[in-house]
Amino acid sequence: MIAKTTAIGKFRRNFQVPTVLISGFIFLIVLLVPSVIHAQQVQNSKEAVIALTPLWKGERYPDGRPKVSDDLVKRLANISLEEAWGVLRNSGYNNQFEAGWQIINPSKPLAGRVLTTQYMPSRPDIDSMIKAKGKTENRKGSPNSWPIDMLQTNDVYVADGYGKIIDGTLIGDNLGNSIYAKSKTGVVFDGGIRDLEGLEEIEGFVGFVRGFDPSYIKDMMMTCINCAIRIGRATVLPGDLVLGKKEGVVFIPAHLAEKVIIQSEFISLRDQFGHQRLREGKYTPGQIDMQWTEDIKKDFLQWINDNPDKVPMSKKELDEYLKSRNW
Repeated sequence: MIAKTTAIGKFRRNFQVPTVLISGFIFLIVLLVPSVIHAQQVQNSKEAVIALTPLWKGERYPDGRPKVSDDLVKRLANISLEEAWGVLRNSGYNNQFEAGWQIINPSKPLAGRVLTTQYMPSRPDIDSMIKAKGKTENRKGSPNSWPIDMLQTNDVYVADGYGKIIDGTLIGDNLGNSIYAKSKTGVVFDGGIRDLEGLEEIEGFVGFVRGFDPSYIKDMMMTCINCAIRIGRATVLPGDLVLGKKEGVVFIPAHLAEKVIIQSEFISLRDQFGHQRLREGKYTPGQIDMQWTEDIKKDFLQWINDNPDKVPMSKKELDEYLKSRNW
């Protein structure tokens, strides 16, 4: 330990590296070296997941994933995908949307907390290590079923299958039934699925996939659960929220979930009010599209009082939002 300290000190004297960079370098070593020492890990540790998502300050699952409230997850399904995308964009998150999907049961929205899984082309030495590690952890069945065993209600199984469809079918209707039984949601797979007819028969199951093929999964290996993955042009972390609609899917960082949902709900309320008043001829399009006058704001607040069934957020949430914004 003394020798290591001396070496770092000498390195700092010779090259005058700022303390913050040295600290960051040591942190990375602490975070990454255990994986090297203990061989290939099937699942990111709780500590690693927390390190990936430090901006989340709320409740977490035992595996470390942020646990956004069930109330927000339920409300997520009712917001516009474009509105969610817009809030994220204005917050500096420009790479959270992906389109170009084949959708299973497209009439239903997909909303839930993300459990991530990464797949890669099969390589025997790594594949054998992963399966051996899974055996020591008492994991059952083939690796593509292991993430399913971890699913909780309102989770969504999101997998980076690197776009493989032929021999890249991550699930069929048997695993699909298991997924829905545990999560009550569905999947987002940058890869393929099989048994489409059987999956379509699962009431409530929604899937966003790259394609369909009758082949079985082959020459693929599952390399990580609860790690950072890429889905098309989006970067996805464990515990993100995912909203899937006909246009595509948007991934919402857990620490922004409340902001995205409440702001999107408010935009929807404004639009409903504005559309109604335009149909009634009370205001012109220019009045509604520009910054509202105090008279329009008062009319809007009265409209909210007269239509409580249209307000998805609590009165406290609405009041706090109005106080924090120049609307």
